[in-house]
Amino acid sequence: MDRGALLFMSSGSEEDKKLVGRVVSVNQLDDGIRDSMYDLMHQFYFVERPSFFNDLSNKSSVVLLEDGNGVLRGFTSVALFDLNIDGQTLKILFSGDTIIHPDFWGSLELPRVWGKFMYETLCECGETPLYWFLISSGYKTYRFLPAYFNDFFPRHDCETPPEMRKIVDAAAIRLFNSAYDASRGIIRLENPTPLRAGISDPAKERQANRHIAFFLEKNPGHDAGDELACIARLHLDNFKPYVRRLLKI
Repeated sequence: MDRGALLFMSSGSEEDKKLVGRVVSVNQLDDGIRDSMYDLMHQFYFVERPSFFNDLSNKSSVVLLEDGNGVLRGFTSVALFDLNIDGQTLKILFSGDTIIHPDFWGSLELPRVWGKFMYETLCECGETPLYWFLISSGYKTYRFLPAYFNDFFPRHDCETPPEMRKIVDAAAIRLFNSAYDASRGIIRLENPTPLRAGISDPAKERQANRHIAFFLEKNPGHDAGDELACIARLHLDNFKPYVRRLLKI
């Protein structure tokens, strides 16, 4: 599941909005952190406790974002798995639940820590191709793609190439089976977790953004929790220049 809150706005002083991120294995999370993660999600999304913890159990790592007092203010969960496409083995980095408290929108800590994690995973994969599989029920999460990458799919200005569509379909079917509608590229979960009203509604002026407009057209059921299946190749040549500067690579 993907429940994104991206980082394109900020308010308050820099000190007030300072976050510190760290990557932790799921099996190292204690009950207190797990409960804090659920409470944060439940504050902004319609999410059932059993569904949340079942999803978390299928992930390998989480990025935790904490404020100066050690209070959890955001996180994203991830899983890494292999796919075989036409006899070639490739790896998929899948993003799960993602949330940042709105008071901390604008922080660059998640892009920094998540980008570093992607880069380290890329290095560990060696010659094996690595792809980021992202599902998005919110336009702010979808905007991670044009913010990070030169090429990603689906997108407003070109059709998804057949080889990329094949990877998206294989990853979505493996993870979501019949909940995935390949003809639309949409995942409709049995227990969706839509964003609560008024948290991140796309204002009319934001709809003028071509990426937002495309997402809203491609995923008209996003308010009900429908997820758009997306893919990007994780490769140094595909990172935007500012991402490489942020990661110092």
